[in-house]
Amino acid sequence: MSKHKFIINAELRDESGKGASRRLRHEGKVPAILYGAGKKPQSLTLNHDEIIQHLESEAFYSQVLTMVANGKKQRAILRDIQRHAFKPKIMHMDFQRINANVKLTTSVPLHFINEQECVGFKEGGIISHQMNELEVSCLPADLPEYIEVDVVALEIGESIHISEITLPEGVESVALSHGEDHDLPMVSILHRGGSSTEEEDEETAVEGSAEVPTIADDAEASEE
Repeated sequence: MSKHKFIINAELRDESGKGASRRLRHEGKVPAILYGAGKKPQSLTLNHDEIIQHLESEAFYSQVLTMVANGKKQRAILRDIQRHAFKPKIMHMDFQRINANVKLTTSVPLHFINEQECVGFKEGGIISHQMNELEVSCLPADLPEYIEVDVVALEIGESIHISEITLPEGVESVALSHGEDHDLPMVSILHRGGSSTEEEDEETAVEGSAEVPTIADDAEASEE
């Protein structure tokens, strides 16, 4: 997988508080903070237009970024982004420094491939995504841009779980590290009228109700 290289130009700032942040936003700037790696947090000022361009790329949300402030480069990942409630405006961003020798935990986008060629889809099934991203743990150098999930052989009623995909070398699923109970489905093929599980439950309910005597049956039995 090819990796994007994102460079964010920032300025160090001393002012903090709501008033200072409000002034920055009026000037077309984005207040931000950089923390982690055992160092003091740094308040930063970013260019809003530059950030908007970066955010158009899916990889920006999960890849290692290069922060350049006062000529000094620091590597970091995006941890949080606050957007305006209804305007296309970024209000604040949080970045975490990374150490090349320390594993990081972050979420990576999932790319589902061969959906049009999927066996279950061709048979009239509906592809249902249970996940759009996967939380992983790895060294910064091993962080993938995305993870592919091939659904070509998936049939109606079947699912692909986390344990069934092959992760890149050096990359581990955080969910699976907590045990088999966390091996969740990522994608399923459902019957167009609903899942096969729902249909089986309905059939079981009908069969079961036929065996339960009603009040009228009890009354007839007592009269006999």
